[in-house]
Amino acid sequence: MTGQQQLGRLALAREGVDRATGHRSDPAWLAAAWADPDTRVLVINGGMALVRFAEGRAELEFVSPAAAPPGVRFLLGVDPAGIAYFGVDTPLDQVAPDGSRAPDGASVRAASLRQVGALLGDRDAGLLTNAVALANWHDTHTHCPICGTATTVNPGGHSTTCPNDGTEHFPRTDPAVIMLVTDPADRCLLARNRAWPERRVSILAGFVDPGESAEHAVTREVHEETGITVGRVTYLGSQPWPMPRSLMLGFHALAEGGQRIQVDADEIGEAHWYSRDELLAALTGRQLALPPPISIARQIIEAWYGGELPDGATFE
Repeated sequence: MTGQQQLGRLALAREGVDRATGHRSDPAWLAAAWADPDTRVLVINGGMALVRFAEGRAELEFVSPAAAPPGVRFLLGVDPAGIAYFGVDTPLDQVAPDGSRAPDGASVRAASLRQVGALLGDRDAGLLTNAVALANWHDTHTHCPICGTATTVNPGGHSTTCPNDGTEHFPRTDPAVIMLVTDPADRCLLARNRAWPERRVSILAGFVDPGESAEHAVTREVHEETGITVGRVTYLGSQPWPMPRSLMLGFHALAEGGQRIQVDADEIGEAHWYSRDELLAALTGRQLALPPPISIARQIIEAWYGGELPDGATFE
């Protein structure tokens, strides 16, 4: 795999609206936008939103500000037509019952980002990814980490303030590296996490340590998990994975020749080298299964392979 090869469509790295960062701290603009009946509101809770399914397509289900239930509110952005989008973190049953029928006959039901991220258009994929990330942060960061006082959500919903000590707090993103390792014969290294089903495999991944570069994290994680030493490390692309708060940084790493795989006994169940023909045969024969197309892992594997691959095995 060369640094010039392009990754495929990264489903959660798409955007269709301007995030309007200049308006997040403007109470007057936010109030006017919320009062505008054209403004659209996405209700989100527990990583789920209401999605309309029709004729093989998926679209987010929005409500007007007047119909939006109370909850933690955050600005998501403004589209090219000037329409503002907000998210509200509150139970979905306050909007519509799961499985309700829309007037046009399309089905509307609660769905997660994992389930529909690859089915949504650019605008909706970006909005849902943003909303899931912000809602997860608000759900888990309700108090000041310094003094323990309950924080107040700031007007745009992208930060909170402690009323006791005045400190301001912002959403956290955890950088993680995910890497395709190849050997001098251009075989790829695929591994199975011990927590996964027997036939599911993927490329290696891990979080960046404090004070560590992403490139060093790649070499460290590969060696920790498989005992393989890599040399050249090349950046490929990134995709947010807000479940709950990761940013996946994709890399290609070239392993030195003549090494024996020694898997980490705690995390990795097994790891093997695969040529392109061997991987295709294992997937066609349902001996292996790959990550879903929504993941950057799948796109990196297919970029190395040179085209789309079958999903492979299925699990109960």
